[in-house]
Amino acid sequence: MTKYIITTGGVISGLGKGLVSASIAKILQVYGYDVTNVKIDPYVNIDAGTMNPFEHGEVFVLDDGGEVDMDLGTYERFLNQNLSRKHNITTGKAYKTVIDKERKGDYLGKTVQIIPHVTDVIKDRIKEVGKGKDIVVVEIGGTVGDIESMPFLEAVRQLHFEEGSENVLFMHVTLVPTMSVVGEQKTKPTQHSVKRLLESGIQPDILIARSTSPLHKKTKEKIARFCNTHVDDIISDPDADSIYEVPLLMEKEKLGEKVTKKLGLKKGKPLSSWKKLVEKKIKAKGRITVALAGKYTALNDSYVSVLEALKHAAMEIGCKVDVLWLETSDLEKDKKKLKDLDKVHGLIVPGGFGSRGVEGKIAAIDYVRNNDIPFLGLCYGFQLAAVGFAREKCGLNGAHTTESDEKTKHPIICILPEQHQITDMGATMRLGSWPCEIESGTLAYKVYGKELVNERHRHRYELNPDYIEILEKNGLKFSGRAPDRPIMEILELPEHPFFLATQFHPEFLSRLEEPSPPFVGFVEACLRRKIK
Repeated sequence: MTKYIITTGGVISGLGKGLVSASIAKILQVYGYDVTNVKIDPYVNIDAGTMNPFEHGEVFVLDDGGEVDMDLGTYERFLNQNLSRKHNITTGKAYKTVIDKERKGDYLGKTVQIIPHVTDVIKDRIKEVGKGKDIVVVEIGGTVGDIESMPFLEAVRQLHFEEGSENVLFMHVTLVPTMSVVGEQKTKPTQHSVKRLLESGIQPDILIARSTSPLHKKTKEKIARFCNTHVDDIISDPDADSIYEVPLLMEKEKLGEKVTKKLGLKKGKPLSSWKKLVEKKIKAKGRITVALAGKYTALNDSYVSVLEALKHAAMEIGCKVDVLWLETSDLEKDKKKLKDLDKVHGLIVPGGFGSRGVEGKIAAIDYVRNNDIPFLGLCYGFQLAAVGFAREKCGLNGAHTTESDEKTKHPIICILPEQHQITDMGATMRLGSWPCEIESGTLAYKVYGKELVNERHRHRYELNPDYIEILEKNGLKFSGRAPDRPIMEILELPEHPFFLATQFHPEFLSRLEEPSPPFVGFVEACLRRKIK
């Protein structure tokens, strides 16, 4: 019978519920269980696709084209497995299902209500993911007490009642701050958070206490006394240098042992292989600096997959990475800031949308192209690399993407043909995993080591096929193409130390155990530049 672990959070958002959920899933996976994760997002959006990264962090894309919360990226990277859109449940999805059924007459004239109709849909979706699995770890987004979270808390309360306490376990992540004035770990936020959870009819089986440093024994005892929880079921979750250390910290606190015991499962083998991977990062001696030129640099979560892919590649090579954030709007105001690129070992221009900061991105790409600085472009970075090259090397003055300039004389980048008739913005881009054929003898082939790869996409615009000939005639090489249509997937400059850009997002498939090939190639080039 499938077991369910429900992770809730209190006090404030951003405590790391997703990381805790991924960590316990990883521990149980190493124990030998077939585990997967579900993320519940209480927002009314159907999915994360139409949300600005400043609103909710990065939009993560799955193989099936699902645009989901960034926590699913964390799950995939920890479990090294591909998830699907059904692993992300939102208020929008739940209510739309109920409303669609009501319009069809499926409720046979009944009054449609939150309970039982919406809560039944939520439970059904959780159970659907759990079919054939040993354990499902379900993270409920937001904080306990939020109005939008209430139907989900009620649904999992019912799930616990229906499936039994031996099959459903509640973990609650809360905050234990240390007041700098007195230096004391304060338990009152945790007490109030647990009280709100109890008001929902849920008694947490295990408390995960987030803090800057390990919990003191007295702190644990006080939390246990006021939260009706055994002191052994309070897990200290202090700050860590790397997110990949968290499963090891959790295991040190015997979280896996406590969870398996409560669910009537056997404890498995220790996390030795995972520990070796993490230690490899800690022992890395080399260090490079990479510039990341984007328009959402005020919120690091906007580029979390890019940052993680960089870390994975660096660990593979045996070095560490420092990131220099370049706000591309600033580059437009002050071109002298481009000289900052002389101090770095490489530049990444990630994906994005809209016209803000576009000229700054193009200027940065042109600078590294002309100064032999390693470059990796992702999606929009691919498109703008082509635009800059067309302007400077092909004499196509005014060349641009029609996303920024619909009247450009030279539309190097134009909208995909199938996008012209689209009116809805949600889930209508070219999304998910698509094949790419790579030409042998190219840098792309050297990076991937094979002629056919599948990578994840998220774009409405493409390189205009009418300009392929002139771009290649002047030195740009399109080394990767879609097998069934004239979509250019990879571009490179053969004479450059490392100048590679992809229309797809290789960062979405990068894992600790399997780093993304373009990122590995890029980091290697950065190291060569440093040594040189």
